[in-house]
Order: sequence, then structure tokens, then C-alpha cells
Amino acid sequence: MIKDITIGQFIPGNSLIHRLDPRTKIISSIIYIIILFLAESFWEYLFLGLFTLSMIIISQVPLKFVLKGIKPLLLIIIFTLVLHAFLNTGTVIWEWGPFALTYEGIRLGLIMAFRLILLVVATSLLTLTTSPIALTDGIERLLSPFRRFGVPAHELAMMMTIALRFIPTLLEETEKIMKAQMARGADFESGNLIQRGKNMIPLLVPLFINAFRRADELAMAMEARCYRGGDNRTRMKQLKITSLDYFGYLTIAIVAAIVFII
Repeated sequence: MIKDITIGQFIPGNSLIHRLDPRTKIISSIIYIIILFLAESFWEYLFLGLFTLSMIIISQVPLKFVLKGIKPLLLIIIFTLVLHAFLNTGTVIWEWGPFALTYEGIRLGLIMAFRLILLVVATSLLTLTTSPIALTDGIERLLSPFRRFGVPAHELAMMMTIALRFIPTLLEETEKIMKAQMARGADFESGNLIQRGKNMIPLLVPLFINAFRRADELAMAMEARCYRGGDNRTRMKQLKITSLDYFGYLTIAIVAAIVFII
């Protein structure tokens, strides 16, 4: 399951999605999430699903790799579907004691499950097609107007990007530690929930130690390179809004209009 987590990973490419300005992709992702939570009907989610699939095809990211990120959340998605199916009132389809399966509950559960899937896929597509450096610059430029109110735009952008960047590294470290502990006789799968929680201690302790060690090494490396934050800091590649970005804004605006019309 650890290998199935794709958030924070970046796949280099030269597709139209890769060439978009990071600010365009961040703003478009926020608008897409808002549209996703405002949609209610089956046809709206069908249209959004087809739009998301077309974006994956245009990005040239393998579909299997994108869908692989849904596996760790599969249990949560199923639980959400079952919870809505049995806890919402309406036309009863099947009843057993205090539990009643309703048509309205199944409909709402399917909508919530599909919403979670599209949410995970869309956010994964943002990190898969945007390098950590570009993502940092995009977030910093978007937060720069709030500097006059005392918001540390560069520091916030750097922290978020480092956190995203270290997710794959920590997952790889977790897998190595888990294999090493299993070779020493540790069991992470058998027993009840409390027993499994106790069995995770030999995994969490070295993982936290390695995480603090990596953070300390990163801080020393940044200090050794005379890193001083965003004040008077120049960039090798300047962000520029091109005609492709305007086309991206137009596309997400048309998608929003179609959803509201539906």
C-alpha cells in the first residue's frame, strides 16, 4: 500500500499540462475543487469525470499511475459509500433492524465516493505535472500580495513544497524499515487493532529519528549555501503567463459554466 501513494511525486514531461505556469495550475485546481463540491447531479459528475480523464490523457501521465493513488483511500471511499447508504432517510430498499438501505442514501453515497476519487486524482495530477521548484515559485507568487499584511509568503511556500517533496522519501524509508523489522520477526498484519498499533512502535521510532535527521541535514545544507529566504532572492527561471495559460483559464471557466448550466 505504501508504494501506491503518489502524492508529492513528479513525473517530468513536455505535455501541455507540464508547460502551464504553476500559478495557472494551482488556481485551476482550486476552481476545480470548488466546482466539484458544488456539483450535485449525476450528469455533472459524469462531465467532470470525462474532463478529468481528458486532462490525464493530455498530461501524458500513465493512467495506471494516477489511479494507483486511489488504492490507499479505497477503504475510506467504501466506508463513506456505506455510511451514506444506510444513514440517510428516503425510499427503503432493504431493512435489517435499525439499519435501512435507501435509494437516496445510495445516490448520495455514490456522489460522495465519486467526489473523493476525482478530488484525489485532480490534486495528484497537480503534483505529478509540476516540479517542486516551480510549485514553490507559484505558491510564493500567489501569496506575495499578502506580504503587506505580514504573511511570510516565501517561507510558507517553501515549507509546503518541502513537505510534499519529502512524502515519497519518507514512504520509501518506511518501506525499508518495515522490511528490516519483518526480517527480524516483526508482525504488522496479524492481531487486533490494539495489537497492530503496538506492533507499529518498532516502525515509528526509527522513522521519526530518520525524519529529524533528514530535516537537520537539509537545514545545514541550506545554511551552507547561504540561503536567506525570499528577500532580494533572484530566480534562474522567471514565471511568465503565456497564451497557453490564458487558454487554460478559458478552459476551466467553460467547464464551470457547463456544470452550472447542467
